Amino acid sequence: MANTASRAHGSPQPGDSYVQSFARGLEVIRSFNAQAPQQTLSEVAARSGLTRAGARRILLTLQALGYVQTDGKLYTLTPRILDLGFAYLSSMPIWNLAEPVMQLLVAQVKESCSAAVLDATDIVYVLRVPTHKIMRISLGVGSRLPAYCTSMGRVLLADLPEEDMLARLEASDRQALTRHTVTDVAALAAKVAQVRRQGWSIVNQELEEGLISLAVPITGRSGRTVAALNISGQANRTNVKAAQESLLPALQDSARAISRLLLQQAA
Repeated sequence: MANTASRAHGSPQPGDSYVQSFARGLEVIRSFNAQAPQQTLSEVAARSGLTRAGARRILLTLQALGYVQTDGKLYTLTPRILDLGFAYLSSMPIWNLAEPVMQLLVAQVKESCSAAVLDATDIVYVLRVPTHKIMRISLGVGSRLPAYCTSMGRVLLADLPEEDMLARLEASDRQALTRHTVTDVAALAAKVAQVRRQGWSIVNQELEEGLISLAVPITGRSGRTVAALNISGQANRTNVKAAQESLLPALQDSARAISRLLLQQAA
C-alpha cells in the first residue's frame, strides 16, 4: 500500500525493465469504460494516445486472445477481461473473509458498506454490500473514485509516508464536486493528518450533495492499512453527529473483526 504509483510521480520511461508494447496494450484496455463501451479504431487510438496502426495491432492481438470482439467497425471488450480483475481478487483472501462481516454490518446499521484499496490518486472498490441506492453514481467492484474527497481515500492516504501522501494530493485532479469539497492541498493534508491521529474519517457531502461517509482502516499482519472499510448514508437521514455516535462504533468493530481474521489467516 505504501508504494507510490507511477502516475503520482510521472510516467516510467522505456528501458530494460519497462515493456512499452505491454503498457500500450493496457492503455487500449483502459480506453473502454462506461462512457465508451464501444469504440471505432480511430476512437481507441485517440483515447489511448496511439497511432491507428499501433492501436490496430493491439486490438487484433486482444481479439485473438479473446479479450476484444468486433462487428467489423466497433470494438468492445468481452467478459474474459474480467479474468484480469478476478486474478487480483482471488489472490487476496481478505475479500472472502470480509464479505460475511460486511453483510452482518449492513443488516445491523441498514446502510451500504464498501471496501476499497488505493491506486495512485484513486480508490478502487474491491467489495460492496449495498442496501439501497443512495448515490447518483453506480458503484461496484472495480469502480474508482478520487481519494482526496472520499472517506476511504483519506484513511488510505493517512497510512502513507508524508511525502508520498502529499505527492498524491498534488497529483490529484482536485475539483470542487460540491460546495463542500475541499481542494486545497494544505487543507487536505491537515484533514488526512487528523484521520491519522483519530483512526477514522468522516466526509460530509464533499463527493456528492446529501452523502455522508465514514471509513476506518483494515489492518494486516504488519499493522499497516491494507484496505479501508466504509459506511455511506444520506445526510437528511443521518447527520454527522449521529453518524459518529451510532455508525462509527459498529464500523470499527467490523474492521477489527476483519483484521483479526486476516491475522488468523496469516498464522
